[in-house]
Amino acid sequence: MAADSPLKIVEGGSLTAQQKKDLLNRLARIEGQLRGVQKLIALATQPSDVDAVAQQMTAARKALDRSFVQLLAGAIQTQAGQATDLEEARASAAHLAAMLDKFA
Repeated sequence: MAADSPLKIVEGGSLTAQQKKDLLNRLARIEGQLRGVQKLIALATQPSDVDAVAQQMTAARKALDRSFVQLLAGAIQTQAGQATDLEEARASAAHLAAMLDKFA
């Protein structure tokens, strides 16, 4: 698959197709931000250029953090809504809470 071709969104029980599409769009914007940071670094000649790089890196990091929250929120909504009983909902919630504890 070419780097610029769109990804095929697969239906499943983890996230809805719309949640996946929203996350992929957000990640594409972050990817663009990171390319901009790379250019800023390559062209940096003045001390103030380092400030601009730091500012853009911080913005990209925060955007990635927001996408992580979006991922977990989407998983909570989707998986809780698809649970067939209370025990399954609890197990799903426990798994997502463990992810939050591990990765956040």
